Amino acid sequence: MQRFSALSLFTKGLRGHTGWSRQWRASDPKDSYDVIIVGGGGHGLATAYYLARNHGVTNVAVLEKGWLGGGNVARNTTIVRSNYLWDESAALYEHALKLWEGLSQDLNYNVMLSQRGVLNLAHSLQEVRDSRRRVYANQLNGVDAEWLDPAGVKEFCPVLNVDRSQRYPVLGATLQRRAGTARHDAVAWGFARAADARGVDIVENCEVTGFDITDGRVTGVQTSRGRIKAPKVAIVVAGHGSVMAEKAGFRLPLESHPLQALVSEPIKPVLDCVVMSNAVHVYVSQSDKGELVIGAGIDAFNSYAQRGSLPVITSQMGALSTLFPMFSRLKMMRNWGGIVDVSPDASPIIGKTPIDGLFFNGGWGTGGFKATPGSGHIFAHTIVHNDPHPLAAPFTLDRFTSGALVDEHGAAAVAH
Repeated sequence: MQRFSALSLFTKGLRGHTGWSRQWRASDPKDSYDVIIVGGGGHGLATAYYLARNHGVTNVAVLEKGWLGGGNVARNTTIVRSNYLWDESAALYEHALKLWEGLSQDLNYNVMLSQRGVLNLAHSLQEVRDSRRRVYANQLNGVDAEWLDPAGVKEFCPVLNVDRSQRYPVLGATLQRRAGTARHDAVAWGFARAADARGVDIVENCEVTGFDITDGRVTGVQTSRGRIKAPKVAIVVAGHGSVMAEKAGFRLPLESHPLQALVSEPIKPVLDCVVMSNAVHVYVSQSDKGELVIGAGIDAFNSYAQRGSLPVITSQMGALSTLFPMFSRLKMMRNWGGIVDVSPDASPIIGKTPIDGLFFNGGWGTGGFKATPGSGHIFAHTIVHNDPHPLAAPFTLDRFTSGALVDEHGAAAVAH
């Protein structure tokens, strides 16, 4: 790995950041590959990496219509956790969290995982009952979880307002101490560099415009840079999964929504955990740059917009000020929107499609970033073996006809 002294870094900065060595090759597409991955976000890059690392499949292309890391992997709030209610979800996200815990060493790239703990607040007796139920379910599944009373919440997060006289009093909270945050761009760059080092071609500015299908089997893709052949193609495009499926001739039970977030001006370290509340509908953490990273739920309307809107921002600020009155005078610096695919049961779709050789990984809703390494790991297995990984088996497309849903709607407080 290339190393620089402080002086050399300063010198490179003065000359306009020229002369840096590339972290991955600027690949041109070949005529054919063993596997084509459509989408150069976190899940697509992770899939490519694990195809090469775990299965020796290196003749792989990752096709990204824009620049690497320009989609949802860079438009989220970086939260990592595994305290989901249902067995199937807990197993999947716990697998991902365990991979997160060794990811920097595995990739030889610091993804800045900060296991600072995540609090999910309860503000009513019903939320207390639901939250405690989730703690017990997590513990039965081997996921670290505990219940804190208001005094315990205040001890863990001293700056949180737990005054019982407020409209939404804090009656307690679940805590997952191993949960926290990671640096989203570092995750994309780390997977890209590691996949490239194993021979994977990462092709940017290469939009997939259609699929070549013969006798019900995929044979390649049509792109803005020409046709590319492959016997296996994987669609991993957060926010546009239904669009790509339509190009391939089938429909998916997905809706796309904007998910907005914003950051404050930087301040000195004051919040050393992640706080989430379903009742007032906000979640917040503090970045390594000192900014408060703030989000809430998806916008109700369907859209592919990657921008914010005033009503959502206003609601988030009111909720933030309720939980943290000391933040009420902070200035907000910028806001953005990501695009999320939401399935009817708020769980992902991972596996085969009605077209032979065409695989799909999407519908993660607001939970995509935290699943990144686990998603790539089990999806690579699914592609190679043409059969779902055991952890992916509950999340196949046919559950929407069998009725075996994994309904995480409202099951785990704020679902981010």
